[in-house]
Amino acid sequence: MGDLEMSIKVSYLGPKGTFTEYAAKIIFPNDELIPYKTIPECMDAVSNGETEYCVVPIENAIEGTVNLTIDYLFHYELPIVADIVIPIRQHLMVHPENVERVDEIAAIYSHPQAIAQSHHFLRKNFPNVDIQYTNSTAAGAKYVKEHPEKIIAAIANEFAAETYGLSIVHRNIHDFQNNDTKFVVLTKTGDSVPLNDKYVGDKTTFKVTLPSDYSGALHQVLSAFAWRKLNLTKIESRPLKTGLGNYFFIIDVEMKADSVLIPGVKAELEALGCGVEIIGSYPCFKVD
Repeated sequence: MGDLEMSIKVSYLGPKGTFTEYAAKIIFPNDELIPYKTIPECMDAVSNGETEYCVVPIENAIEGTVNLTIDYLFHYELPIVADIVIPIRQHLMVHPENVERVDEIAAIYSHPQAIAQSHHFLRKNFPNVDIQYTNSTAAGAKYVKEHPEKIIAAIANEFAAETYGLSIVHRNIHDFQNNDTKFVVLTKTGDSVPLNDKYVGDKTTFKVTLPSDYSGALHQVLSAFAWRKLNLTKIESRPLKTGLGNYFFIIDVEMKADSVLIPGVKAELEALGCGVEIIGSYPCFKVD
């Protein structure tokens, strides 16, 4: 990656205090992290050379794939150089001046997904409280911080509470305990990221487009991996945006690109008439 003592610039889906910033800090603890408002803006920053890397969410265990990330990933043709899984823990937080007035909360601010993931808690404890949607959980926390005169709360993570100086009054209010989000690190150069104690293994990601005139092509594609005993951790289809019924497939393989098996799969798929692209072979990280 070059001289690690030189600070590099990393764009991430902001604002400050999001899970994305937390993920970025795990991979780039000593570098300059720059928040952007949207996923395409994060990728724009890398594509235009404003930043060297970007960190964006790609999949949630409850909500599924972040389609916007997948679609723009191929629009920009940026290679994946790492992924990291972060546990999602949502908390209810208020301004420190209002800790003793939780029963008076008039409104709760957060991202729609966080609201949905805390449905049972809210229905039981705050059934009549006004719900206000924000662009991110951190944006809700920021709003609460800026309005101490209002008896309001936010649903966000502990990192956001620390960032904006809020007090957590109810912890772990999310409905599902196994709620993880995966983030990917993208770069224009393809330069790798340094390993740390969160490293758990390697992965290779394929983009495969099936031939239009080949019956049973998907079965043949999967067979190319199966007989080599390669473990697939994900297979997903996305529209090519060229007409109904036209899709490409994202296939994750649980191994680092080598000189035999991965090139062999690629060659076999190309022989079937598939379009094949390896969009990354990279380390994976996980926070417990």
